[in-house]
Amino acid sequence: MKQILPGMWQWSWFSAEKQLDFNGLFLMIGEHKILVDPPPMTAEASTFIRRNGPVDYIIVTNRDHAREAATYQAEFKCQLQVPEADAPQMDLKPTKTFKDGELLPGGIWAIHLQDQKSPGESALFIQQGRGVLIVGDALIGKPAGAVTMLAAEKYADAAKAKDGLRRLLKYNFESLLVGDGTSIPAGGKQPVEQLLQA
Repeated sequence: MKQILPGMWQWSWFSAEKQLDFNGLFLMIGEHKILVDPPPMTAEASTFIRRNGPVDYIIVTNRDHAREAATYQAEFKCQLQVPEADAPQMDLKPTKTFKDGELLPGGIWAIHLQDQKSPGESALFIQQGRGVLIVGDALIGKPAGAVTMLAAEKYADAAKAKDGLRRLLKYNFESLLVGDGTSIPAGGKQPVEQLLQA
């Protein structure tokens, strides 16, 4: 369990298939305790989260990042929020769905991204410190310190998908926290600009 920013911790589960870390976040924002895209917890993460809980929300960024959300929703008896456009394709029972521009618990803004791998792909923006952007499958943190998109065959149209990501550049963020790969706690906007302006 790694503290990545004030009030924000990340744990990782290594996917042998993808050869990538799948990351979950535990956020303590005001009175809210929130999990984002939770993969299986390590023993250390489980102990830490239970000690600092109870968790009251789980937020999932896209249909393929449901991961262990159902397990932890049942365990913590917490609310589960998922993107409205992905909800019909998910084997979950969300408490609520969200769409673009909604303010989620903890002052987290939902940013819907067009033309991505799944119709509901969303980023999360937190105006804390110098700005924090959380992404699911929109950007992959690989290699460390840089970002890439998924393989072109994952999209109906990779060029449109890249265009759909450009709205992220309108947000002021210093930290980029990724669901897959290596997060960039400082200087996170520059690699996104390099990718999207190439």
